[in-house]
Amino acid sequence: MTVQELYESIGGSYDSAKRILQMDKLIGKFVVKFLDDKSFGNLLAAAEAGDGAGIFEGAHAMKGVCANLGLDNLSQAASVLAEEFRPGSPRSMDDDAVQEKVSELKQMYDRAIDGIREFSSGQ
Repeated sequence: MTVQELYESIGGSYDSAKRILQMDKLIGKFVVKFLDDKSFGNLLAAAEAGDGAGIFEGAHAMKGVCANLGLDNLSQAASVLAEEFRPGSPRSMDDDAVQEKVSELKQMYDRAIDGIREFSSGQ
């Protein structure tokens, strides 16, 4: 599987990753390192605990990491949660809506992680 095929299979933006990292070798190297990123786990733990500050921190970190890797779908979904819990901003979603957004993000995340694992096993 090529890096471009990986991005197509997980709903990422190969073009975004290419603009930032410029070479397929670097894209592949850094997207595999995403497997070790703790921001999504932190976000999930915070969501389970009802910790708004933790949700913000996890979502904000995930948004940035994913944006830099061209994982635009994940970045945008994390951004929605980060903005919902941004300190000083009023909330617009109820807790059920937040849990729905977390669940949607988890589905996208799991798809990406599965694809990245498959990609890394072929390296």
